[in-house]
Amino acid sequence: MKEKQKLRFTYGLNERQFLNTFKKAKKQAGKTGANFMILLEQRLDNVVYRLGFSATRAQARQLVNHGHIRVNGIKVTIPSYLVSEGDTVKIHTSKSMGQFVRENMTVSGSPVPVWLYLDKDELKGNVVRLPFRDDISSAANDQMVVEYYSR
Repeated sequence: MKEKQKLRFTYGLNERQFLNTFKKAKKQAGKTGANFMILLEQRLDNVVYRLGFSATRAQARQLVNHGHIRVNGIKVTIPSYLVSEGDTVKIHTSKSMGQFVRENMTVSGSPVPVWLYLDKDELKGNVVRLPFRDDISSAANDQMVVEYYSR
């Protein structure tokens, strides 16, 4: 239960969202734990955070909710939107928003994952490929979460 809560709080999901993501991962072919982690990483709010556009996942979620994010040129306001390979994630540029995101990018300084590409000048990122389980560092043991929901 502690591992589930750790993972849930890390990604900022409520129990229903977390359980629905797990059910979707369970239906996919392959290892449920790996599929689950990949689905969590594919969420738009997480991709915005991983690209460095926000300092926290909660802030990334708010950027998406408020309509500051474009996916392939279309405004997306759903943080749980799953990005696909080849998608372009861009900040809708306004002078103040661009300044805000650039400040976040310099403050966070965390490296962009290998499955994403970041163009700092244009404030956009591309999903080069979907993440593999090895690309995801986790604070919690995903296998324990699978065991928790399998009981």
